[in-house]
Amino acid sequence: MSNSETEIVVDDPTAPEADSPAVTSNRVVDVAVSLSLLALAATLGWDNWRTGIGWDSTGPQAGYFPFYLAVILGLASLYGLVAAFLSRKEEAETFVTRAQARRVMAVFVPTLLFCVVTQFLGLYVASFLLIASFMRLVGKIALWKSLLTAFVFTAAMFVTFDIAFDVIMPKGPLEAAFGY
Repeated sequence: MSNSETEIVVDDPTAPEADSPAVTSNRVVDVAVSLSLLALAATLGWDNWRTGIGWDSTGPQAGYFPFYLAVILGLASLYGLVAAFLSRKEEAETFVTRAQARRVMAVFVPTLLFCVVTQFLGLYVASFLLIASFMRLVGKIALWKSLLTAFVFTAAMFVTFDIAFDVIMPKGPLEAAFGY
């Protein structure tokens, strides 16, 4: 690279901050996920065993294939548990830092609220609120741009789904006030 060229250096936004404390280690997450999957496998196995896992005169019963998939899932979960407990390296490795968890929650919490708000206010109002708040709070975009973009996107979504294709979407009191 010659001296006349300018080098642009961009920081990695996913790089952990040096002073951010660890929230949990890889081992804890591996064990928690393996135990959750093992519980799911046990539930699915029991339910499919109850449904029937044998063969009858017409072939396999309804729970035959799902039961054995649950057994495979359970065995894989047990393998994950054993591997997590035997691994010395994963005990010391950080899975997520506090700063990383904060960034994840900045997306997860509004998305969860979007799902809840959709039940009461409908898809279009919830989408408007989600888009406008993400643009304003996370993206630090001007309020008028956030509101305009959210309105245009939501209106385009309404025209596309409700008017053009006549798709039934969750609606709330605002749509009911306009007769939709």
